[in-house]
Amino acid sequence: MTHKTKGIVIKTINYGETSVITSVYTELFGLQSYIVKGVRQATKKSAGKQMYFQPSAMLEMEVYHNELKNLQFIKEYKWGYLYGKVLFDVMRTAIAQFMIELFQHAIKQPEANPELFYLLEGSLLEADKGSNAAVANLPLYFMLHLATESGFELHGNFSRQTPVLDLKEGAYTDLEPLHPDYVSGPLAEAISQIQRIQLYNELENIKLNRLLRRQLLESLLVYLSHHLTGFQKPKSLPVLQELLD
Repeated sequence: MTHKTKGIVIKTINYGETSVITSVYTELFGLQSYIVKGVRQATKKSAGKQMYFQPSAMLEMEVYHNELKNLQFIKEYKWGYLYGKVLFDVMRTAIAQFMIELFQHAIKQPEANPELFYLLEGSLLEADKGSNAAVANLPLYFMLHLATESGFELHGNFSRQTPVLDLKEGAYTDLEPLHPDYVSGPLAEAISQIQRIQLYNELENIKLNRLLRRQLLESLLVYLSHHLTGFQKPKSLPVLQELLD
C-alpha cells in the first residue's frame, strides 16, 4: 500500500555505487529513512535526480510505508516547492542549512508531528520568500518555536517585574540565578518580543544590530542545549554569524 505525503529532506548519504539513503521529515509519518536507487547513475534518465535529495529540498512523494521496517521506499517523487532565492543567496542558504541542522538535532523519534512539519516548511518558505529584514531574524524565531513544538517553550514574558531569562529553567524571573546561563536587559526583552510573534512578516518589526543578533543566537543555543539530549552546535553557525547583518 502506498501513501502520498509531503516531505522535507534532512540528510542524504551515498549508498552503494548508484543509490542514496535519505532522511526525510514527512507530514504523515514524521522522520523516515528511504533508499532511492539509481539516482547517481551517469545516465540521461538519472541526470539531475540527486538534486531532489539535497538537504532542505521540499518534495511531494508517494511512498511505501511499513511500520516494522527502518528503511522505506519511495515510489514516486517530484518537487513540492522550487526555491527561488535560497539556492542563490548565500545568507538565505546559510539560514536554511542552520534550521535543517537544528531540526535534525531536535528530532529523536520517528513519530509524526504535523505542527513540527509545518514549522519547518513555513520557515523554509520564509527563508526563500521573506524580506531581508524578516529573514535576518528568522533563525531566532525558528529556535524559539522549535522549542515550543518540542514541548519546552519559555514560560512568562519580559517585564520590569521579570527582567531576567533563566535559560536553564526556561522561564522569566525577577532574580539572577546562581548559574551563568541567563540573559537580561535587551537580550531578554528581544527574546520575549520574538517569542510572541505569530506571523513571519512581523519579524521585520524586530530591530536588532549585528552584535545583539549574534548574542541572541548563542543564548538560544545554550537554552536548547539544556533541553535537547545530546545537542550539538550546528556546524553552519560560524557561517551564519558572519553573514547576518
